[in-house]
Amino acid sequence: MQAENPAQIISSPLKAVLFMRLKTYAICLYILLIYWISSHIPQMHSLFFPTLGAFSLLFISRPLNRAEIRNIAVGAISASAVGSLFVHLSTGILSLLATLLIVLGLMKKMNWSAPPILAVALIPFFTQPPTVWVIPVSVACTLAGLLVTLSAAAYAEKLMGGKPAVIKTDSDTAA
Repeated sequence: MQAENPAQIISSPLKAVLFMRLKTYAICLYILLIYWISSHIPQMHSLFFPTLGAFSLLFISRPLNRAEIRNIAVGAISASAVGSLFVHLSTGILSLLATLLIVLGLMKKMNWSAPPILAVALIPFFTQPPTVWVIPVSVACTLAGLLVTLSAAAYAEKLMGGKPAVIKTDSDTAA
C-alpha cells in the first residue's frame, strides 16, 4: 500500500477554495464594472439592479447545464418584459398584481425554479423606466455579461486543472 503524498491531500481542498474565490472575484469585478458604468453613463443607469447579485449566486451555487441557464435567462427577460409592460399601462396596485400573477404562473408552467426571476419583474415598479424595452434589454445585457464572465472563470479553472462548475456538460448529466 502506497502512502499518499501530503501535497496531493492539501492541493484538492486548496484548488476548490481557489476556484470558488476565482468565481467570486470574477462576479465581484463584473458587478463593480456594471455599477461603474451605470453610475457614470446616465443612459445605462438601468444596467445595475440588485437582482444581479442573486443571479450571480444562483449561477455559482448550483451546477446548471446550458438549457437550464438559457431557461433562467429567458425567464428573467420575459418577467422583466411583463413587469415593464404592466408598469407602462398603469403604475397602480392592480398592475402589480397582474405582473405577480402572470410571472408566477409562467414560472410554474415553464419550471423556472429561480426566485430572482420574480424579482426582476418588479424592477420597473421602482425604477419607472422611460420606455417599455429598457429594463428587458438591460436584464438581457447584464445576464449575458454575467454568463460570459462566469464562462471565462470556468475556462480559467479548466486551464488550472480543475473541473469548471459553472456549466455542466452533457456528460455530467448522463448517469
